[in-house]
Amino acid sequence: MRKLKVHLKKKPAIILATVLGCVLLCLLTIYLFTPKIKIDGGNDVETVEYMSEYQVSPAEAYRFGQKLKGEVTVQGTVDTKTLGTYYLIYHYGDGIFESKVTKKVVVKDTTEPVITLTGNSDVTMCPNAQYEEEGYQAFDNYDGDITANVEVIKETDKVIYKVKDSSGNETIVERKTNRKDETPPTITLTGGYTVYTTINTSYDELGYTATDDCDGDLTSQVVITGNVDTTKLGTYQKTYTVKDSAGNETTVTRTVVVRNQTSSTSSYCGGEPGVIYLTFDDGPNAYYTPVILDVLKKYNVKATFFVTMAGPDSLIKREYEEGHAIGLHTATHQYPIVYGSVDSYFNDLNQVSDRVYRITGMRSNIIRFPGGSSNTVSKKYSPGIMSTLVTEVQNRGYQYFDWNISSGDAGETTDPRVEANNVIKNLSRKCGNIILMHDIKKHTAQAIETIVKYGVENGYKFDVLTVNTKPVHQRVNN
Repeated sequence: MRKLKVHLKKKPAIILATVLGCVLLCLLTIYLFTPKIKIDGGNDVETVEYMSEYQVSPAEAYRFGQKLKGEVTVQGTVDTKTLGTYYLIYHYGDGIFESKVTKKVVVKDTTEPVITLTGNSDVTMCPNAQYEEEGYQAFDNYDGDITANVEVIKETDKVIYKVKDSSGNETIVERKTNRKDETPPTITLTGGYTVYTTINTSYDELGYTATDDCDGDLTSQVVITGNVDTTKLGTYQKTYTVKDSAGNETTVTRTVVVRNQTSSTSSYCGGEPGVIYLTFDDGPNAYYTPVILDVLKKYNVKATFFVTMAGPDSLIKREYEEGHAIGLHTATHQYPIVYGSVDSYFNDLNQVSDRVYRITGMRSNIIRFPGGSSNTVSKKYSPGIMSTLVTEVQNRGYQYFDWNISSGDAGETTDPRVEANNVIKNLSRKCGNIILMHDIKKHTAQAIETIVKYGVENGYKFDVLTVNTKPVHQRVNN
């Protein structure tokens, strides 16, 4: 009886153990027979770059290490255009057992912004100057334009630009600022680098300025050496030297030529005997100057153009590049302005001089007075001014040229045949032939080939005027 009771007490434990064993056996069976899904690249969290092309990783199912037939399906999508976390569910089933695996995919922005500097990234500047920002831009592939977020840090030898995007990606670029002065000062001589003065007169300094990109105006620090003895004919040198605070030095030289007085009375035979000096006033003209230049080029003849502020720059450039001489006439050709005073005359002359220099890079030192040096119209505005100007222009390094042959194109005739004859009949073998014409006249453009052809066929030489050409000076009447 007692043994039976003991047996009955052990029975629940046996039953429980049996049930647990069955459960474990079932779980083990399920575990062993449930397919295992393996994803290419692993089943861990996958990070994907923003805006990249994403391909869902393929997967296969296995049981007892053997690849199972059938397809592993995937549910879910990943949008790389939108930052965030996505879940892909991989599923496999064979009708009895099935398996699911969830893969976490995180779309992140890990690309740094781009900072673009305007100007050079390596700048040389004056030692004591403040760097003036040339500009910059910052752009991010996710946030777009983030220029406003750039932090600028100015240090002694560099400028640092820093910016972060909303994902925390940071970019740092630098602009080097080399604080050193390597540029020498600039000295500008008033009146030109070659000037002329007359023997037994006083030579007065025409003036100069000196500027430096770091130190500013250094005119007061210019040192001048060299003497001019106006009691002796000759060529003299005056040297102008200046240093900036960094030790950069500039030296320029002015040549002063002491020469005999040029008479203001009539000087008919200018130039070289038998040489034709074609001169054209008042241009350039967009229509007629090119015609004249074409004829001169055709016969390989050079001429002198006394220009104004009229016409296109390109024609003055062409005249210069084709070997013609460029002289100065007037900026305004308005007598009240030109001959209002000596200062007014030179203000007018300087305008056209600056134009020629801007176009050619050359300072012309040959001029022709509006109306010629013998004009009387100037009396109306400033009595005696021509007597002053004919000397003053030479003191400032210019040579003026009148003419000894007029084509008559300024009002005497509009007939190109008459104009050509006016020139041809007055040509001389004993004197230089300085011919007055105007390249703003249609009839001059029509007459020029007849004149040039006659000169070439009859053995005349053609030449340009220079500051050293013997001038024709008409008698001064004011």
